Amino acid sequence: MNQIMKNTYGILQMTTALRDQMIETLTNEDLRYQLPANPTLGVLCREIGEVQQAYIQSFQDFKMDFSYRVNDPALETSVDKLKAWYARLDDDFKNTLAALSDEDIQQKMIDRGGDFHVPLITQIHIFREALLIFYGKATVYLLALGKPLSEQWKDWVG
Repeated sequence: MNQIMKNTYGILQMTTALRDQMIETLTNEDLRYQLPANPTLGVLCREIGEVQQAYIQSFQDFKMDFSYRVNDPALETSVDKLKAWYARLDDDFKNTLAALSDEDIQQKMIDRGGDFHVPLITQIHIFREALLIFYGKATVYLLALGKPLSEQWKDWVG
């Protein structure tokens, strides 16, 4: 087991668990909810999945590329499709991180463009920050929809 899986993966799992807690409270109709001049909640949920896929790929080729787009409109309108997709993304992320050697973790860098290169563990923390930003946005939708926030959500996001 590499040092990411020993020391860092647990906090990533706890962070993605918030997304899963949110999805459990949603209906397909909720995904269609739109705040004025903003995307629907379903679009927001699709976009964070695309971001996660970009991060998974970055740990495979050590280059950050946000151009990935999923071609499945149902991800914006189906809670079941989102759940299944998120589960696949989480499995892919876990398997990708677990496949790294400690030598890779200590020596390789992620090229985020230009002169911006970060260690692999920093890349995980940047992804966690992307998730927390998503949760901040999602909180506005959840409150507008009258959805309950889990205790972990309240503690971690507000």
